[in-house]
Amino acid sequence: MSGHNAAIPHRTLGKTGVDVSILCLGGYHLGVPPEDEAIRIIHTAIDNGVTFLDNAWEYNDGASEERVGKALAQDDYRQKVFLMTKNCAHDRTAKNSMVKLEESLRRLRTDHLDLWQIHEVVWPDDPERIYAPGGAAEAMLKAKEEGKVRFIGFTGHKSPAIFRRMLAVDFPWDTIQMPVNVLDAHFNSFQRDIIPLARQKGIGVIGMKSLAAGRLPKETDLPPEAAIRYSLSQDIDALCVGIDSMAVLEQDLRIGRGFTPLSAEAQAALVARAYPHGWDGRHERFKVSHDFEGAEARKEHGLPLQTAAD
Repeated sequence: MSGHNAAIPHRTLGKTGVDVSILCLGGYHLGVPPEDEAIRIIHTAIDNGVTFLDNAWEYNDGASEERVGKALAQDDYRQKVFLMTKNCAHDRTAKNSMVKLEESLRRLRTDHLDLWQIHEVVWPDDPERIYAPGGAAEAMLKAKEEGKVRFIGFTGHKSPAIFRRMLAVDFPWDTIQMPVNVLDAHFNSFQRDIIPLARQKGIGVIGMKSLAAGRLPKETDLPPEAAIRYSLSQDIDALCVGIDSMAVLEQDLRIGRGFTPLSAEAQAALVARAYPHGWDGRHERFKVSHDFEGAEARKEHGLPLQTAAD
């Protein structure tokens, strides 16, 4: 599968001025296969031009970061990638945020991150807590000033309204990460309500959940490859894709190589076809339930523990 590096398109990540591959290798799914296969996936993805790596402090109890750290420590791979992980301090304090940053850097075997994002901005009081004195926003700026991170952002999958409140504050966010899929077009739409606002501010946009966390291929008649192509055709800089096997990697590389956006007519047809599945949010469970919140937030909010990915 080597020899295709130039064929994976790149886009500029908002106002950062940095070009990243349009496919971003999701960190959560790297904790699913055996470790040796996960490292092989990472190396093969990078060798084939997927140079943007996603992760989060809490994915698979830290195993996802550790696996990426092992992979990047070999053969100078760290120098080939744009490395991102997420701040999972769900008490939203600066103190806990900095602790988690140091742990992430240790696991990832690096002295800095290219991008550090606040994980799962999904709770109604998150904006107030993040921006409060001593809140996580202070840690994001401190880490950037200290050179431990190059860029900062936040993620979420619940509500465009929460994102609008985050973006209403004058704060130098570099990126946001959010659901961008053909179902989202019909229900609590991030792509309709948030992408234009982010673009006005020069903020980079990272899409995720192009297959609605796996529900789209299992519970609808929408073709998965068309759904991924739809997401990549939106005004985003990169799409985070979950890859837990070499077979899935090859599928996504095939989609990414030489990608050109779907025509407006093809997009409109797919959106119309998605309406019966998307109008009420039932297949975007991350928007209408707490099933997808991570362990840190679940403990704080008194929810049963389970494993979920953002």
